[in-house]
Amino acid sequence: MDLVADVERQLAELRHAQGNGAVELRTSVMTHVAWAPPQWASAARRTLAGLEEMHPSRTILLFPEPKRADGIDVNVSLRCFVLPGVSREVCSEVIELRLGGRRAKVPASIVQPLLISDLPTFCRWRGLPPWGKPELEQLVDVCDRLVVDSSEWRGLPRAYEQLAALFDRIAVSDIAWGRALGWRARLAELWPEISAIDSLAVTGPKADALLLAGWLRSRLLRGVRLTHRPGEQIERVAVDGEPVRPPRGGAPSASELLSAELDTFGRDPIYEAAVSAAR
Repeated sequence: MDLVADVERQLAELRHAQGNGAVELRTSVMTHVAWAPPQWASAARRTLAGLEEMHPSRTILLFPEPKRADGIDVNVSLRCFVLPGVSREVCSEVIELRLGGRRAKVPASIVQPLLISDLPTFCRWRGLPPWGKPELEQLVDVCDRLVVDSSEWRGLPRAYEQLAALFDRIAVSDIAWGRALGWRARLAELWPEISAIDSLAVTGPKADALLLAGWLRSRLLRGVRLTHRPGEQIERVAVDGEPVRPPRGGAPSASELLSAELDTFGRDPIYEAAVSAAR
């Protein structure tokens, strides 16, 4: 059976089963593509579960399984909820595709017919992208924005050089960059004294530390020495040995961080400059 016809048939059956035409059918504000290798599948589903009410969308979850036999397994669902002030249910469409064998190398031909025309398409790539490989190259060509979390990567900061090569082809968001927004605001409050900074010390994920240092270098146009200690999240930042006051509030959830990136549509030149200066 044709994949697109099969998906549309399943969606129509689910809408009918929802009952009496009460479902609001035209609620998608984007197509959200998520590439999630097996080790990232559970995390991708958890993030999606917290995202749906913030961004009703058609979500296409791609689970590549290149060691399986060639083929595509399809699972379609509707996730419905009620929003304040809205009389009808709002539903997100979730299409799960397990790509077996050679199918895992040609995602664009599978995804493109399922995209909603005239709406932006975001691709959340879990883990380190396979630079230059067909699966990444194809999705970059059919999506409007690539969302990564460089704290999921090994090989930093060298991997930032590979990421920077994509900037002229697709807008890029990095959850590690968004996660440090409060700390960047605290550092900005130290102006103009911070213009003479020599060293930055960060306890937290390596990606977050590298991007904070890269941001300072690119903004101040001077070298800044980075000292990094590992941590699950940014726990401490110090400028020339003096601790920086932490931002208020708790750490945002994975769903909240991704939601913030899905509200951004253009390129972020300040992030791109920070990536180029992260080393």
